[in-house]
Amino acid sequence: MARIKVGSVDDKTIDWRASFASCGGNHASQSSTIVYEIAPGGHLGWHTDATEETQYIVSGTGELLMEDGKYPVGPGSVFVLPTNVRHDLANTGKEPLRAVAFFAAAMFTQDFDSVMLPPKSHILGTPNREG
Repeated sequence: MARIKVGSVDDKTIDWRASFASCGGNHASQSSTIVYEIAPGGHLGWHTDATEETQYIVSGTGELLMEDGKYPVGPGSVFVLPTNVRHDLANTGKEPLRAVAFFAAAMFTQDFDSVMLPPKSHILGTPNREG
């Protein structure tokens, strides 16, 4: 599954690759799934999701960053992020941090603090989010 490189205009440490395994109109009608990896020393970028998210860490080590603290994650870690909770995930290891994120909606958006590339916007989300 080909993954798109994601970065940021204003934060060069945002460095990850992702692909939608499923979302509305693509093998799912009520959920979305993203497979992604964060480069060593990189992070996703602070953001909020417009739907509940469950993540499973496949490999690598990192820190889940939330406004109330930092939480170590590694292979087998599972965590749930409620709707509109600001968070980030950083790779603290020397290998890519690989994960799967499951979202409780077939269409959703993510609002990032940074301007993200692509598409040079604060808003990312499912390919079908435009309607």
